[in-house]
Amino acid sequence: MSVADRPVRPRTSRAAEAREAVKRLILDRGLGVGDALPTETELMRELGISRNSVREALKALQAVGIVEIRHGFGMFVGQMSLGGLVDELAFHGRITPAGGGHQLTYLMQVREALESGLVIQLIERHRDADLTAAVDVLDRMAVEARVGAVSPETDRLFHDVLYLPLRNPLVGQLLGAFWDVYHQLRLDLGAPTESPQEVLHRHRVIHEAVVAGDKEAAVTAVRAHFDGVRERLARLRDRS
Repeated sequence: MSVADRPVRPRTSRAAEAREAVKRLILDRGLGVGDALPTETELMRELGISRNSVREALKALQAVGIVEIRHGFGMFVGQMSLGGLVDELAFHGRITPAGGGHQLTYLMQVREALESGLVIQLIERHRDADLTAAVDVLDRMAVEARVGAVSPETDRLFHDVLYLPLRNPLVGQLLGAFWDVYHQLRLDLGAPTESPQEVLHRHRVIHEAVVAGDKEAAVTAVRAHFDGVRERLARLRDRS
């Protein structure tokens, strides 16, 4: 193959090179979440890049949660965040009514599959886990159901605390991201079809199945939990 026939590889931009250099520095130094980063001037000197390139790199890395800039304090390794994903999904869900319905349908399918697997892990690996926190949330849910409606925050809290024994921080991040997108688009879905007592009952059934160690019943209960969302999505598609 002649030189002219060889495929041309796209050149990496200076901004992309700067971003990779900062990420490489973090990894090479073994820095963790919350650890301080060198100053702009130090990064310029150590990485051999211009101030503009350093600033562009830091701004881009801040947007994806790799770098946290605390004005007046300095720069630090950031915590993982799915905020960008939430905003993108919510935005695309609002472009057209039909798109919003489909987007939420796909999101619900992913969350349902995730939670169906999580309850099985919870039963298999943490059968004797303390689920008192989930009981406390159910009690709070019962009070809310008696006086009006179960708040979205209480609903979300139940799922957060139920899976705490798994000790997997990414679980909370993912479930929270799904909830945030759903919450942002809730007005597009219309009013809930379930009564507060039905919402309470479905959460209780999930908890009871986990406590009983019944994997089949737990998965069935998780799927039933999403029936109300499915009905609202169906209404949204009918209006499109």
